[in-house]
Amino acid sequence: MKLTLGVDVACRAAHQASLAGVDGTLVWSGRKFFTRPADLERLWDDLDLDDDCELVVVMEPTRNAWVPLASWFRRRGAKVVLVPTTQSADLRAYYSKHTKNDHLDSKILARLPLLHPDGLREHTDTGPAAPLRRVVKQRSSIVKRRTAIFQRLDAQLELLGPARYDALGSNYGKAALAVLARYADPTALSKLGHARLTRFLIRHSRGAWRDTHATALLAAARESVQLWGSEGIDFAELGADIAVEAEQAQVLTEQIEDLDERIANLYAEADPDGVIASAPGVGPVTSAVIAGRIGDPHRFTSLAVIRAYSGLVPKVAQSGLSEHRGGLTKAGDALMREALFAAADQARKTDPQLAAKYVRLMNSDRHHDSALCHIAAILLTRIATCWRTNTPYQLRDTDGRPITETEGRDIVREHHQVDRQTRINAAKKRQSQRLKNRTGREQKESQSAPASRPANTNSTNTSAA
Repeated sequence: MKLTLGVDVACRAAHQASLAGVDGTLVWSGRKFFTRPADLERLWDDLDLDDDCELVVVMEPTRNAWVPLASWFRRRGAKVVLVPTTQSADLRAYYSKHTKNDHLDSKILARLPLLHPDGLREHTDTGPAAPLRRVVKQRSSIVKRRTAIFQRLDAQLELLGPARYDALGSNYGKAALAVLARYADPTALSKLGHARLTRFLIRHSRGAWRDTHATALLAAARESVQLWGSEGIDFAELGADIAVEAEQAQVLTEQIEDLDERIANLYAEADPDGVIASAPGVGPVTSAVIAGRIGDPHRFTSLAVIRAYSGLVPKVAQSGLSEHRGGLTKAGDALMREALFAAADQARKTDPQLAAKYVRLMNSDRHHDSALCHIAAILLTRIATCWRTNTPYQLRDTDGRPITETEGRDIVREHHQVDRQTRINAAKKRQSQRLKNRTGREQKESQSAPASRPANTNSTNTSAA
């Protein structure tokens, strides 16, 4: 016998469960419980399962509240199925048109196998409970926060003139952040002196920055003072603002380094043979992102499902004999899609087969981003195939001959390059398409600039009535 338990998962309130038989008849409904061992044990006793009874638990992936529930039911031998919220919403509209309530939702989830039995796939992955999946997402978030801080530092340093920016560089390493955190004020930096500044730089750069950088920083400080004069800007207040941003960047940099160490250890456990890292264009961070966000590659029924999970597949609208393909679905995991896009841009410079595909796409009036999305989907398919068979990625020429990475770069450089005019034409076409899709007033340099043609208005002529 087969029973279906529909669970409407709540984050802070009580969950609600309904039990249905194989024909959709409700055995009971509206049982409230929390994610506590005692509550779960009472719920399990209420199920009163026989030895030959199969239990399917259907729930929506509500934030992370579903994860411990799914793990608990799996340990008890139940089959756990996650249902997209859009699918349950469509069924809810069919069953009833009155206001949504939790009691109704649990009944809908319990009856869902009757509507779409082929779409119910067992969920065996731990999801957000997997540490590698969490840590790569956390690293991505911190990197973006630090990038935003660097952009604000760029804007603030522009107030001090170009010399300070040139002296520190644009990568904002540990030594540069240390200088900005302590001596962003050019007057304070000038008072520090050449000898003490040199020792400061040697200590914070581990000897990479010495007399030359100290001389450039002191010259930049004097230039900033000359630029503003005696009654220009409050250097102390500006220095305090820059110091706040630099100190935040220092903390985030230390956190990123700690996360990189954790990611390396977790990736070694997830992919001990380094199959993902053997692919071209895939570095330590990208390989960890792919391993962490995919999880178990065997949980996908086919390679097409993996591509769909990445969102790197086009939208397809079919009607009769007509078929229209639109832009990317962008469904699934956004972080993995972002990592694959960057990896594809590097892989096409090493893998001749991917490079040849990229050239063909560009010659067919594709723009660079569109071509890279195709390459990213192909790269993901190859990585997943290698991962599932535990076979390292093998670079091959267009004739199938195995080659080394150095040979691949040389072949791509000699035979698979896009000429400059093709890139210019593709960029112009994309810009033209963007302008066509715009509505309203035409693009102007400023809102107050005069239009190049009269406004298209439909005024009413009352005298002609």
